[in-house]
Amino acid sequence: MRIYTRRGDDGTTGLYLGGRLRKDAPAVEAYGTVDEAQAFLGLARAETAPGSPLDSALIDLERELWVLMADLATDHANRHKLEEGRTLVTAAMVSALEVRIDEVGAGFTMPADFVVPGQGRTAALLDVARTVVRRAERLSLDVVAEGSQVVPYLNRLSDLLWTLARSQEAESLYTRPAAHDHDHDDRDAR
Repeated sequence: MRIYTRRGDDGTTGLYLGGRLRKDAPAVEAYGTVDEAQAFLGLARAETAPGSPLDSALIDLERELWVLMADLATDHANRHKLEEGRTLVTAAMVSALEVRIDEVGAGFTMPADFVVPGQGRTAALLDVARTVVRRAERLSLDVVAEGSQVVPYLNRLSDLLWTLARSQEAESLYTRPAAHDHDHDDRDAR
């Protein structure tokens, strides 16, 4: 089997379950952005210990994003052919993300303010993935079918990625410097 088909040379791409769209169509932009988020999750996973809880969680999320991409890459007329949890995002998938957020968040004290990303490589990569997921969410708004769970899933996923990123930091750096941060800055200036 060859990786190239030449069918996309005309600027179109095939949809799941049939049909074609221009490669710059809003739906293609949406699921392409999900693909980008999935790649960043893979980059974050590459920084984790194989078999660790974070590694396992990221593998699960990467697999779920295939479901989400199939959902977004399906013409609305073919949605009835999608399979729940396999090619169609479900409310149960959204609820499962909420459970994960609560479980991860119970393991540490949540920051009380906005944080500055970059306290560690894994956390920073999770933050990049989170921002790409947020972009995918925005792009999906105009292309999802009525009743779709894609946008709620992406919304919860970004919350989970934020929580996972914070869980990887020994201590979060807040956007507003604490009093002891100023003392440190003053010493450095002397």
